[in-house]
Amino acid sequence: MRAIQISEYGGPEVLQLVDVPDPEPVEGFDLIDVTAAGVNFADTHQTDNSYLSTTSLPTVPGSEVVGRTGDGRRVASLVGAGGYAERALAPRGLTFEVPDGVDDGAAVALLVQGLTAWHLLRTCAHMKPGESVVVHAAAGGVGTLAVQLAKAWGAGRVIGTASSPDKRALAESLGADVTVDAGVDDMNAALREANGGRKVDIVLEMVGGPTFDGSLRALAPFGRLIVFGMASRTPPTPVAPASLMVGSKTVAGFWLVDCMRDLAMLNEPMAELLAMTADGRLKPIVGATYPLAEARRAHEDLRARATTGKVVLDPTAR
Repeated sequence: MRAIQISEYGGPEVLQLVDVPDPEPVEGFDLIDVTAAGVNFADTHQTDNSYLSTTSLPTVPGSEVVGRTGDGRRVASLVGAGGYAERALAPRGLTFEVPDGVDDGAAVALLVQGLTAWHLLRTCAHMKPGESVVVHAAAGGVGTLAVQLAKAWGAGRVIGTASSPDKRALAESLGADVTVDAGVDDMNAALREANGGRKVDIVLEMVGGPTFDGSLRALAPFGRLIVFGMASRTPPTPVAPASLMVGSKTVAGFWLVDCMRDLAMLNEPMAELLAMTADGRLKPIVGATYPLAEARRAHEDLRARATTGKVVLDPTAR
């Protein structure tokens, strides 16, 4: 079968299209023909071995797929690795039936990014109706879903940040009440202005560097800043624990892998996300679909902030 393999660490150039044997059947797994493989920003960290977990080489990247099982069922699965391929092994405990009315792109968007958005708001931030929510990278895969979920669950004001007018317009079309240029010099002042002069209750942060620093300063008393990435690859200023006491602020992190210890933390949110998508309450945005052979270009575009919504690879395209 065709697959994308990493044999050395580096940038997008290390993603190579190769022929490899089909995965061997394993008890507890289903072999599926992949019709869509999700691309996440975390995958770009895997290529240069800067991710939270160490990458062993050679490897086929890709943690999420949609496809068909041998008996014809259409499923979405968190595979951990091996998704950038024509076939993949899907662990049965991490595999979900895809209902009619949810297309491949939408289904794959709900796996890593949909589940992340759900847990950021519900599990980590404990969002309450009426609270203000800042979504950084609001035109991205997690961001486009988090904006919609926050609005659907009663946020008082949803503030999205994005790097271009088109991306900010997309965030507003999905429900953001106001948007902010992600490149502003003073993120603290910009967020407070966007919230009518008030500090903000919740920030979903995956940029790092000055964006984190300004967002922390913008938190209201009992505000929560949830970190789920560091796309800029620039660490924020270290936070002194005592500084969190004034304002009773919370800084928390989230990594979807930690939910896999309790499958209820995946099954229940995924059921809600699929139902919301099937009936039109949630609209996952598929920004670009690339043939499998163009995985390198997909990573280049993702790192250049040239994409919106979910980025997908199509192993069926030549």
